[in-house]
Amino acid sequence: MSSDSQPTGPSTETADAAETESALDTARRQLTRAAEHVEIDPNVVERLAHPNAVHEVSIPLERDDGTVEVFTGYRAQHDSVRGPYKGGLRFHPGVTHDECVGLSMWMTWKSAVLDLPFGGAKGGIVVDPKNLSADENERLTRRFAQEIRDVIGPTRDIPAPDMGTDAQTMAWIMDAYSMQQSETTPGVVTGKPPVVGGSYGREEAPGRSVAIVTREVCTHYDRSLSGTTVAIQGFGSVGANAARLLDDWGATVVAVSDVNGAIHDPTGLDVHAIPTHEEEPEAVTAGVDDVLPNADLLELDVDVLIPAAVGNVLTEANADNVRADIVVEGANGPTTTAADEIFEKRGIPVVPDILANAGGVTVSYFEWLQDINRRAWSLEKVNEELEAEMLAAFEDVRTAVDERDATWRDAAYIVALRRLAEAQEARGLWP
Repeated sequence: MSSDSQPTGPSTETADAAETESALDTARRQLTRAAEHVEIDPNVVERLAHPNAVHEVSIPLERDDGTVEVFTGYRAQHDSVRGPYKGGLRFHPGVTHDECVGLSMWMTWKSAVLDLPFGGAKGGIVVDPKNLSADENERLTRRFAQEIRDVIGPTRDIPAPDMGTDAQTMAWIMDAYSMQQSETTPGVVTGKPPVVGGSYGREEAPGRSVAIVTREVCTHYDRSLSGTTVAIQGFGSVGANAARLLDDWGATVVAVSDVNGAIHDPTGLDVHAIPTHEEEPEAVTAGVDDVLPNADLLELDVDVLIPAAVGNVLTEANADNVRADIVVEGANGPTTTAADEIFEKRGIPVVPDILANAGGVTVSYFEWLQDINRRAWSLEKVNEELEAEMLAAFEDVRTAVDERDATWRDAAYIVALRRLAEAQEARGLWP
């Protein structure tokens, strides 16, 4: 999505259940590993291993046939030492307490890597939105907004779209919150339609940042983007926007996929002609005879692999078979800890999600500023500012890579932890 968060594209094949680790497990392992590279108070690390709060609510929904069904919703608030909690809301049957906590931790790191004045949060409802009518979706969203109203707000916690939610979802939440507050409060959420205070370029931002980071990491390794071959798993808002921008910049996108499989052309695909998941769901493989399994896309012989669908797709089971020279994470948590270790031993750089797809939270920050000041930015200004922020963050991480001889993931965590530790130490611990 992306989200401030997870990409909103279709699901793809995941790892075997035995090897799949939760987002919380992965986030805590990454925190522990990164802390070994930074001179940081262990008490700060201990605090960052736990969320400040996790709110669980029951959401009754009257279905169109008159029956009532009760759904479970969560809002995990990890850390707010640098600013209000920030993170997406997802409507998905796989939403869990631990997933929300793990993803909220990633949002904390992401905001810190980009040096944004936000903390981290994540939430959602355990529901398959495909099984809801449009009216049911609206009623469920508005009731959820009411249930979490006391813990969100423009200076407290600012949700955004994620898997299964979109700009309309955010507009409903903003309206429900504003009606209860008796004043229009556009800054309570980001990712809204521009007509009600949303920012131009917000939906495309995660994919744009993935493309920017891909371009920069290729330059770092003395590769010209022109002629660089790229395979992208997932063709939602992240994968599709990254693919189209990289194509415009001269890269050769040779494979993309949706939930039904992947299409591959070694000479390059016309990615502008392929509908995104939002434009036409499951259209990537429509009418294509030679469809590859999604797992096969991950093992294609390409220069750059961008997993931009769901988590845990690069695992111990397939990491040795990945033939890409560079991995850029478009999704949140696509690489398990075991796969990360294999890639490190093989010398394959993995640019982490908390840097690569951070365009979503960055433009959300821009939207928040626009809402506070009641002044809209042009798309050109948004894209210029996003480019500047991503280049600055990339340079901070690249410097840590070079100075510490660290992996890209460790370097990103080093940057984030330094900033979080400084803020924690400055504020202290309330007695």
